[in-house]
Amino acid sequence: MGKIPTRQEAFELLKKYNQNESLIKHALAVEAVMRHFAKLFGEDVEKWGIIGLVHDLDYEKFPEQHCRKVREILAEEGWPEEYIKAVQSHGWKICVDVEPTERMEKVLYTIDELTGLIAATALMRPDRSIMSTTVKSVKKKWKQKSFAAGVNREVIEEGAGMLGMDLDWIIEETIKGMQKVAGEIGLKGDFQG
Repeated sequence: MGKIPTRQEAFELLKKYNQNESLIKHALAVEAVMRHFAKLFGEDVEKWGIIGLVHDLDYEKFPEQHCRKVREILAEEGWPEEYIKAVQSHGWKICVDVEPTERMEKVLYTIDELTGLIAATALMRPDRSIMSTTVKSVKKKWKQKSFAAGVNREVIEEGAGMLGMDLDWIIEETIKGMQKVAGEIGLKGDFQG
């Protein structure tokens, strides 16, 4: 079964393996979006948030073993199998063959790359803020393949398909989730609203 980790334990573990500020901001963004979707779906907000927070736990120190080394780390920490599988599944078809089957896993798979595209879009806004970022502005940047070229748009589309949800709605709700932590993720910008 494993011991259910607290948010504090998860954050300390994240900081133990990650010193890169942009990776920590990404983790906080994904956590906030996972919490937002959990609330929308009436799911366990704490659990979804913690999984979002540690999803890239092994990325900085073990990039070539991403989504594989994390199993070892979390198992040593005594984390439940359900949490470990969820974290691993966001790398499906990219670096592991752990398929996202639960709704929580599918949401993580979909929004991980999407938060990167949205953050990049927000930084291009006149006020450099997530608070003024719209679905329309994200979709405009989506079409420019050279913009945030590292963002795998196919993964986002596939995830939306797995969830059976409209991509525009997923983008809108992902923006809302990120807005809740705008300051922590460095996307408050000069927003005056």
